[in-house]
Amino acid sequence: MRPGDKAIKRPPSLLRSSGVVGAMTMISRVLGLARDMVIANLFGASAGADAFFVAFKIPNFMRRLFAEGAFSQAFIPVLSEYKTRYTLEEVRRLVSRVGGTLGLVLLAVTLLGVAGADVLAFLFAPGFSDDAEKLALTVELLRLTFPYLFLISMTAFAGSVLNSYGYFAIPAITPVLLNISLIMSAIFLSASMDEPIAALAWGVLIAGVAQLLFQLPFLRRIGLLPAPMLDIRHEGVRRIGRLMLPALFGVSVSQINLLLDTVLASFLQTGSVSWLYYSDRLTELPLGVFGIAVATVILPSLSSRHASNSTVEFSRTLDWGVRTVLIIALPATLALTWLAEPLIATLFQHGALTDYDVLQSSRSLQAYAMGLPFFMLIKVLAPGFFSRQDIRTPVKIGIIAMVANMIMNLMLILPLAHVGLAAATSLSGALNAGFLWYTLHKQGVYHRQQGWGLFFLKLLAALIGLGLLLFLATPDDAFWYSANWYAKGGWMLGIAGAGVAIYFALLYLMGFRLSQYLHSQ
Repeated sequence: MRPGDKAIKRPPSLLRSSGVVGAMTMISRVLGLARDMVIANLFGASAGADAFFVAFKIPNFMRRLFAEGAFSQAFIPVLSEYKTRYTLEEVRRLVSRVGGTLGLVLLAVTLLGVAGADVLAFLFAPGFSDDAEKLALTVELLRLTFPYLFLISMTAFAGSVLNSYGYFAIPAITPVLLNISLIMSAIFLSASMDEPIAALAWGVLIAGVAQLLFQLPFLRRIGLLPAPMLDIRHEGVRRIGRLMLPALFGVSVSQINLLLDTVLASFLQTGSVSWLYYSDRLTELPLGVFGIAVATVILPSLSSRHASNSTVEFSRTLDWGVRTVLIIALPATLALTWLAEPLIATLFQHGALTDYDVLQSSRSLQAYAMGLPFFMLIKVLAPGFFSRQDIRTPVKIGIIAMVANMIMNLMLILPLAHVGLAAATSLSGALNAGFLWYTLHKQGVYHRQQGWGLFFLKLLAALIGLGLLLFLATPDDAFWYSANWYAKGGWMLGIAGAGVAIYFALLYLMGFRLSQYLHSQ
């Protein structure tokens, strides 16, 4: 063990769980990129693409807000407590009653959403009101995509149960079904429809059904397949409800900020919504594969440590999570910023996407990339509150960050258009992460372990080496616009492989042993 690495103590099971989630998520994200390449090739940044992205973002936003945001952060700590202190029968009773109550609420929201699709479309994309056809198309697509909220939220509920019992692979691989469904629908259904973009909306609906059905057999295998029952008087259900209401603004603040970007982008020139979508998708790749992977496994672990009053291990787990995401977030930020234009051109410019679309998407990608470390830190730091069933503190911080984002949106949208919206999101993410980190320290919950100075020096040296490689090995912009897909893809794979190799090789030469750091007890 090297000096500076000794203090990072994580059991191998936590690392293995993160690795499993990361690997499964990587498969999903790669297929997600393939999905977006297909969409860009067929629909580009057209009015139809803008309409679909809004129609898909509305239920997707609510899913992240309710299911993966507020619900998961409230449900998993309570479930972990029941698992630690009560019998399996009591846990089964909790799961059944939570499933029934959540399902009924989601069903009511879904029916209201479908009935009020025209109102929702106007609220979330008011700028479309200047184009009657575009707004009407958005409403039509939203009526098909909105039921996805019910289906995917129940899928997230099932995934939370599986995660709490250490079954991380199944929930992590489930999103693959969405990507496959959208790819198949775009290729095989679009040509047979009066409005080709509607094929994507049908793909979303089909995927929701498939994802929910996929997880049910695994719940049965662990004996926790719910028999849904409405019981709002159950102690666990009531506690989850109390925790869930304020949590709506907690960990999901970044999603609210992204949605505000879409609302304001609807007032900008046609294509702005799509430019933000394509750039956000690339930022989501490292965030989803690594940030969310660590966050997924750290919440049940922190909840168990809090339930057993293991305060020292609680702090060490948080410190492990922070360092782990920084190892990936910092080089990813550097690479996405430098390679923004080449990445957009290589991945998405194969059909309807123009050179101008590539340029505009790359600019917002650079702005989003600057916030990537902070987005990832939020995913790790927020569970430090939720695992202790402290919802109010991150809610207050989230509201501050959201208001700041709104102010910065208004300040930056006029001079920078859609790029200003992306920059405001990154700045508010930095504010959110900073306040979370400071508050955890102030509460005495998180104490930095030894070796942070040496840790940062090693990362800085490796980042300098990576930066030099990117500077020397990246062709000029003209190449990325004129070369064929094979040439661009080959160069990009070569740069990515060399970048990963030199970054970790430099860390190794400076005495940084990644395996020992991650596996140390």
